[in-house]
Amino acid sequence: MSLPARVRVTCPPLPLSAALAQSAQKLLPGHPITDAQKVALAIAGGHVIGAALRCEGQADALAVAPGWRGKGVEVALTEKLAAS
Repeated sequence: MSLPARVRVTCPPLPLSAALAQSAQKLLPGHPITDAQKVALAIAGGHVIGAALRCEGQADALAVAPGWRGKGVEVALTEKLAAS
C-alpha cells in the first residue's frame, strides 16, 4: 500500500526538537521519547500524524493518529524504523 501523497516518513536526527518531541509524546504517552535510540515520524501538512520509536531493552513503540490508520502509515513507519 502506498502512502497518501502529502505524507512523508522520516528519521530525524536525535535529540528531537522540542516541537517534534512534544508531538510524538502526544501519540506515545508513557514512552520515553527522550531515551529513544531511533525515531521515525510520519508528517502530513506540518503535523506529526504517526510515530515509531526504538529504545534499548524495550519493544518498539508505534502509534498513528486515528484518522490516518489503515492508509499505509503504520507499515511505512515500521519499515523506516527497521532501515539502517
